[in-house]
Amino acid sequence: MTKEKAQARREHLQRMRAEQKRKERRSALLMWGAGGVVIVLLVGLVGFYLVKQNRETSLDAVSSVKYEAGQHVWNKVTYKENPPVGGEHNNYWQQCAIYDKPIHNEHAVHSLEHGAVWITYRPDLPAAQVAALKKVAQETGQQDYMLVSPFPNLPAPIVASTWGHQLKLDNPDDPKLPAFIKKYQNGRDTPELGAICGGPDAISTTADQAPLPPEPTGQQQPTETTSPMPSQSPSQQQ
Repeated sequence: MTKEKAQARREHLQRMRAEQKRKERRSALLMWGAGGVVIVLLVGLVGFYLVKQNRETSLDAVSSVKYEAGQHVWNKVTYKENPPVGGEHNNYWQQCAIYDKPIHNEHAVHSLEHGAVWITYRPDLPAAQVAALKKVAQETGQQDYMLVSPFPNLPAPIVASTWGHQLKLDNPDDPKLPAFIKKYQNGRDTPELGAICGGPDAISTTADQAPLPPEPTGQQQPTETTSPMPSQSPSQQQ
């Protein structure tokens, strides 16, 4: 092989190696570029999901008022809010449960004072939505502190209330409802945190079944005992 041929062969091999390196660099750039695009897309999707979730569960629409606790009365009370979220209330509290008929405001407000969430709905709410609402109530929060009942003339199809706080909703599937329950049930504004929402002195009848109890003539008064550990829904036990 002459020197010229050997030199030409060397130059050809060098060009092939250089071309191979260029292809490898281009492949690497394409791979990293595609990976970068995927990362950017993932970050964008996660960010979008978080923003969407925060917006859907935002409690900015909650209205809040202040009420003095311990205002026990025997008479019927006229309340400012509808449903009420605090103020004067009956000496007896409502047994926390799900009711299919309206209950006395005065008993329900006393339950709010103990830390309950009171979920009210319009009597003409479709049966499927009532069932969905009850399902949320049964699966969210502490069941010992959950009140559900129909309520005539509500300002919204569904209204969730605790002591001093209220949220109006259009449907039971709104993620703001479980967010409200988790934040305000037995929350920091509960006047009598730990007081039970049941027991032998609790009222378990609906408004059509019994009137407000009369003031007793003797010295006996309802006993507000405390609950060391309210029962929780399965979702909270996980």
